[in-house]
Amino acid sequence: MTNIAICAPARAITRDHASALEALVEAEFPDHKVTFHDQCFERVGHFAGDDLTRLGGLLDCANDPSFDAVWFARGGYGSNRIAEAAIARMNASARSKTYVGYSDCGYLLGALYKAGIGQCAHGSMPISASSSSGPESVRRVLRWFGGDNSGLEASLDGATPAAAFNLITLAMLAKTPLMPDLTGHVVMVEEVSEQLYAIDRVFFALAGSLPRIAGLRLGAVTDIPENDIPFGSTEEEIAKFWCARAGIPYLGRAEIGHTAANRVVPFGLAGPAGSS
Repeated sequence: MTNIAICAPARAITRDHASALEALVEAEFPDHKVTFHDQCFERVGHFAGDDLTRLGGLLDCANDPSFDAVWFARGGYGSNRIAEAAIARMNASARSKTYVGYSDCGYLLGALYKAGIGQCAHGSMPISASSSSGPESVRRVLRWFGGDNSGLEASLDGATPAAAFNLITLAMLAKTPLMPDLTGHVVMVEEVSEQLYAIDRVFFALAGSLPRIAGLRLGAVTDIPENDIPFGSTEEEIAKFWCARAGIPYLGRAEIGHTAANRVVPFGLAGPAGSS
């Protein structure tokens, strides 16, 4: 039995979101148990509770020895505000867990990876279980929790460490105390709801701050708003341009992002949950 705790370090979910995942797990994954922390349903402005409430929910889940994994309920801005405090308060039980999320929760994954706490992975989150196209992306994570690697990003070779981030999240992490050392890693990035000029601007910032990585892969870039003047380059052309400027090998595309095709990317070397 894999005992999975769910907390919301950024934005809240609803009871209906929780019920959708619980029903999926009960019907298809009898070897898993999911437990939603009450904090997931708190609301203070934009956030799933104030900073102390969200920090408490995360620590309750991470430090409880009865849980095997911590799954972040959803993204949306906020996890960066509690990441440093959480790392400082995590105990020995937290170090043996698997942590899964993406998008804004990349702040936490980066901080955990830097601190050597548990096995971190980019992967879809519980909120996707309630969407029309999201359940399969959730199933990939649940299979991986059970040791099935079929939902991993296909380009992972098992020999080169990897990490995956939302593009702007990674740019905000760079040169902060949360940023892990990604030297020698294949770094995968994805983005959603940003104009192409903004994507170019973020690549400019990253090109001057990333270490000597093994290469970059571009995931899905979706829901791009139209600008009043066409930018003139596609998202892939932008990525190739800045990789060439920075001397970073451009390795092609990755199947990650804010889509139903979103795949699992363990930080470090690919493997089943808990194999760090």
